[in-house]
Amino acid sequence: MNKTMILVVEDDAPVCNLITTTLKTHDYKYLVAHNGESAIMEASSHNPDIILLDLGLPDIDGVEVIKKIRTWSDTPIIVISARSEDSDKIEALDCGADDYLTKPFSIEELLARLRVTQRRLAAIQGEMQKSQAVFTNGNLKIDYAAGCAYLGEAPLHLTPIEYKLLCLMSKNVGKVLTHTYITQKIWGSSWDTDIASLRVFMATLRKKIESQPNSPQYIQTHIGVGYRMMKVE
Repeated sequence: MNKTMILVVEDDAPVCNLITTTLKTHDYKYLVAHNGESAIMEASSHNPDIILLDLGLPDIDGVEVIKKIRTWSDTPIIVISARSEDSDKIEALDCGADDYLTKPFSIEELLARLRVTQRRLAAIQGEMQKSQAVFTNGNLKIDYAAGCAYLGEAPLHLTPIEYKLLCLMSKNVGKVLTHTYITQKIWGSSWDTDIASLRVFMATLRKKIESQPNSPQYIQTHIGVGYRMMKVE
């Protein structure tokens, strides 16, 4: 099974079926959203690797969906739209889309665009792994290989869950990670009890890394949504 998770945002049933059948045939994992609101919810909950986005959605214009997703995520977005004017393509790309495929499209071209995006993601991830064997952010340092974290020169004495949380946040600097996404990554589920536990562990982690836990420098709370690690100069 291909490990790449693709979010398909398409309200036209025949087109959606064509895309998902193609993805299934080529062993991609996928999620489906039929309108803009559910697309934003799925993107925030599951952090897909690639988003295939139609612009003509029934509730929110696709360009607005791009803008909202770009406030917390740099996930590659490939627009698939019947809008063929250059102005439409430019607007979508300027708002943060990575590629633009015009309907009607061939399956071969769609697959080729996905392969190109996957290669780019692999290259970025490879470079990140090379350059981030040791993560630094302000006075915070994480040695991923050694499994240790430091604040300045002092080692941080973290529980396994606290360390996993810190690593997850550090690998997504600047992104808002939802409660559901975090609990799925840490515990493999997202029950209410997991979210309650998350709040407790986040509070204890903050006490260890923040000089003023009530005015955090590293981890920002987005009430009702999740948490984000801030870039500290």
